Amino acid sequence: MADPLRLMTVHAHPDDEASKGAPTVSRYVEEGVEASLVCCTGGEEGDVVNPAMDRPGIRERLPEVRLEELRQAAEIIGYARVHMLGFRDSGMPDTPANEHPRSFAAVPLDEAVAELVAHIRTERPHVVITYSDDQQGYRHPDHLRVHDATVPAFHAAADESAFPDAGDPWQPLKLYYSTWARARIDAFHQAFLENDLESPYDERWFERESHDHRITTRIEIAAWYERRSHALRAHATQVDPNEKFWFGLTDDLAAAAYPWDDYILAHSELPTDVPETDLFAGVRDLVAS
Repeated sequence: MADPLRLMTVHAHPDDEASKGAPTVSRYVEEGVEASLVCCTGGEEGDVVNPAMDRPGIRERLPEVRLEELRQAAEIIGYARVHMLGFRDSGMPDTPANEHPRSFAAVPLDEAVAELVAHIRTERPHVVITYSDDQQGYRHPDHLRVHDATVPAFHAAADESAFPDAGDPWQPLKLYYSTWARARIDAFHQAFLENDLESPYDERWFERESHDHRITTRIEIAAWYERRSHALRAHATQVDPNEKFWFGLTDDLAAAAYPWDDYILAHSELPTDVPETDLFAGVRDLVAS
């Protein structure tokens, strides 16, 4: 049998894998790609934002509940394996959780990189997806650290002199940043208005600098959009099913308004022409040969 294509995504907390790129992963899994997820923290600083879940026995064991929610969501999306990096949720900026010695933002960067390198060498992905180098819209310490750790890990994984105890070297071929396009926000906002619905996108969303000019890769995901909604609902403590931002548009309306997930190609070991419509552009022929 041919060696399967492999995809790895790196996320900060349980629920991030559902809100960022879930339809993309589902699409590739259905096409035969093997997908793995690295979740860098346990989400210990999360709150119970869904009133229906704010009941006895939930807050007291929230980290355990969130891990079970992650398991369910990963199964819905189609991940073959989920790896917990083992660090603690750092909480929002300037909170006491930032100072916890095992918080993801507080541990030495090399320690986080070494853990990621070990998972890359174990999973041997051809494509890795992480967070962007520009996160001005949401500067959560853990999200910033995901980027800061994944980029050097991507490169160090192939270096046999780097982290020699982390397994045999492996060279991932492409590194992508996930991003939400301004075009997507515009399209969703317009869809709310055209359907006489109140849009959750206020003026602050349109004051943010657009990075659409950086987008290199657009994946058509309309047929898999509902996987995102199902996976989000699996995170029942973190996502209110009545929240307009996530569920104000039906899956059909949202998929029709903007049927793509967007990515920035940050690094490629292979020649590839942009714009792309496939994260594995340039990889497929190499792996098949």
